[in-house]
Amino acid sequence: MGIAVATFAVVMGLILATYWVALVRPEDRAQTTLRKRLKTRGSAAAVRLDLVKKVERLSHVPVLNKLLARTAGVSNPLRRLITESGVAITPGLLLLMSAFAGLLAYVVVQTLTHQFLIGVVCGALAAGGPYLYVCWVRVQRLRKFEETFPEAIDLIARALRAGHAFTTGIGMVANELPAPVGAEFRLLYDGHHYGQPLALALRAFAERVPLIDARFFATAVLTQRESGGNLTEVLDNLATVIRERFRVKRQVRVITAHGRITGMVLVALPPCMAFAMYTSGPENFTPLFTDPIGIQMVTGAIILQVIGTLIIKKLVNIEY
Repeated sequence: MGIAVATFAVVMGLILATYWVALVRPEDRAQTTLRKRLKTRGSAAAVRLDLVKKVERLSHVPVLNKLLARTAGVSNPLRRLITESGVAITPGLLLLMSAFAGLLAYVVVQTLTHQFLIGVVCGALAAGGPYLYVCWVRVQRLRKFEETFPEAIDLIARALRAGHAFTTGIGMVANELPAPVGAEFRLLYDGHHYGQPLALALRAFAERVPLIDARFFATAVLTQRESGGNLTEVLDNLATVIRERFRVKRQVRVITAHGRITGMVLVALPPCMAFAMYTSGPENFTPLFTDPIGIQMVTGAIILQVIGTLIIKKLVNIEY
């Protein structure tokens, strides 16, 4: 037994020594040389972290990360939604939050009402809560970007009049304006500054910001670079058009405010009334969940409610 342990230790020592001499030592020497050339301080691990781009993880849970990596049809829309919203979470965390919220709502409702169908419905609604919150944050962020975007274009136009380059104007916007406009222009500026062609950087900018104004901006700049012309005048006209579109948008929201409020009341009234009547007299609602005709009535009411909600949304959302 002692001879076997000693043999194992000697063989393992030889393997580790060979690995250190053949791989670790040359790599450390190369890192040291590179660190001297770059005149940086710190350990070789710090330099390695700065030079190597980290792989974006879909989830901090290894199993969920592998599952999302295989299902691109689910992970890519969630990743795009999170990127556009600016929320610092991963798609895996969003799914886990939805699952936890749905399970918690189901357990609470099932404990209070002892009705399986109501628990399932409440759990499904609660599971969509985190997703709807991220969608709401995305809408608010895009609205704020749309409000500040004309100021960014004006700043770039003033920089061009002062004799600066277009990329310098982008850097000024990134430094002067707050998020989300400053953050998006920072990504645009860094992408071009670190070697990405301006055309690709502008296309990536238009893809990250799903607004028609951002596409107008990228198209105008790329067209001017290919065909020539006065970019300052083009940007001034673009800023004016965006401000006019935003003014029309506000007018449309004011005009449709009554319809939107009426729609929200009509959509929320039936479930609120049903919940109030159920809490006051649960025995009156028992046939709706036990009798086949009652179940058909509830199903038909839910279908009609969804159809009415979609119709009201279509009526009050005016394209401009």
